Amino acid sequence: MNTQGMSKRQMRKEQIRRKEKRSRLIGIALISLGALFLAFLIIYPNVKPVDAVKPAPAVSRPNVDFNAAGDPDAPIVVTEYSDYQCPYCRLFFENTEAALMDRYVADGTVYFVYKSVGEFIGPESKAAAEATYCAGDQGKFWEMHDIIFANQTGENVGAYSERRLEAMADALGLDRGAYDECVSSGKYSDLADQDAKDATAAGIKATPSFVITYDVNGETKTRLLEGAQSVEVFAQEIEAALAEMGR
Repeated sequence: MNTQGMSKRQMRKEQIRRKEKRSRLIGIALISLGALFLAFLIIYPNVKPVDAVKPAPAVSRPNVDFNAAGDPDAPIVVTEYSDYQCPYCRLFFENTEAALMDRYVADGTVYFVYKSVGEFIGPESKAAAEATYCAGDQGKFWEMHDIIFANQTGENVGAYSERRLEAMADALGLDRGAYDECVSSGKYSDLADQDAKDATAAGIKATPSFVITYDVNGETKTRLLEGAQSVEVFAQEIEAALAEMGR
């Protein structure tokens, strides 16, 4: 703008106007950059590459039925209360579960039931629990259980984000349409919450914990076993229960 012929007052006004215009433009630019950064933070987790899914070790479980394995008429019921983010729960899965299945579930002595403890460690715990139940609708509860533990990386660090769980569902060959509908509808949200309530009612204070239930002369008795114990420790409790029953 030509400032010739302008008074000093007019020139000062013009300088102020230009500074204000510059400030507005800078403000608009900063707001735009902030909006773009916020959009990036929201969108990136949904488009960033998902880490490769690790395969799970094979575990032989007899007579599986949703979240249970073994003979439902077995004299002893072992109910595991677990959390998919719990490192000790993973250790039980890796070191003890298969041996327990082979020694006591396969021969009809024990009926084994798995229950989560809702959001015991955090939201990803419940998300993983619901994912296994949704896989159970397609007859693959235990396969999802195994692959989730095989891909545990920490607590609430994204190991069981929606996309990671979807990648595990794909690795198992699940019908993604049915799986996605099950998860998005929250079909098993109440069941995961009920598992947590059952754990509280059973006096569970840590994961993994195992409630061993059996009847002696018509009276229901329970034993509580805490921690990622060896199969030998389970054997001691189970044999003691069998002796108490006179078997």
